[in-house]
Amino acid sequence: MRSKTNSDFRSESMKLTVKHRTVYRYSPPSRSGLTKIRKTPKSEPGQEVIRWNTTVSGGTVQARYRDQYRNITELIVHDPDLEELEIVSEGEVMTRNTCGMVGETDGFAPMWLFLKPTKLTSPGAGVAEIADSVRGSLSDPVAAMHELSATISKRVRYGKGRTDARATVEFAIAAGQGVCQDHAHIFIAAARCLGMPARYVSGYMRMADGSQLEASHAWAEAYLDGLGWLGLDVSNGVSPDENYIRMAVGRDYDDAAPVKGFSQGAESEEMVVSLSIDV
Repeated sequence: MRSKTNSDFRSESMKLTVKHRTVYRYSPPSRSGLTKIRKTPKSEPGQEVIRWNTTVSGGTVQARYRDQYRNITELIVHDPDLEELEIVSEGEVMTRNTCGMVGETDGFAPMWLFLKPTKLTSPGAGVAEIADSVRGSLSDPVAAMHELSATISKRVRYGKGRTDARATVEFAIAAGQGVCQDHAHIFIAAARCLGMPARYVSGYMRMADGSQLEASHAWAEAYLDGLGWLGLDVSNGVSPDENYIRMAVGRDYDDAAPVKGFSQGAESEEMVVSLSIDV
């Protein structure tokens, strides 16, 4: 989801109230299934979770754990002969503007893992060209990462309908259009080509005009020696501020997706999402 006036906010801190409802409808009813969710934020630099709760209808939470990236992860086993699975996450988070600086964060994944390409972020000629265009600016890493974000935004304009969740970085670059997931993946791939660890972030972004969102948001973070992780939202041309809530991180979308799962027996699946973020 893209904000048009995110930069209009001047407040340094904000209490955000979130309600995120995801419904899957199966036809015919699903015999069995499993869904993994990462819809719980953590208290960390720039945000403090005041309260948070997730409820599930149509399934049972069988496990709750921290994955290798410290994401709070829950596994839901579907009820037999399931027609509808509903997952509702809601709560309050106090956020603070850190100009995108997350700093050092702990986790189980080694730093070299964030230098390795994945299927979705495997670089080709398009990524190499974008990375080379900012290579001369690396003496100032922060400025170089902002330049990289701006370059990607100009090269791949924001727009829906040309890519999907399985789109690779080279596909999106060739299409010249993509959504926040594509922008994050291209940034990650290019930063890695420049020798900088980079990772994918899924989370929430408050719309400046108060409108309701259609989905969660995504951006990228690059690791800078001496500074730690720096966030860049290519789709909006800003570093995440108090209007953002970080939810999960990983090498790419597959590692940080808010909801992923499978079902058996259903021939069709319909997903309905509603998301509100208020002050």
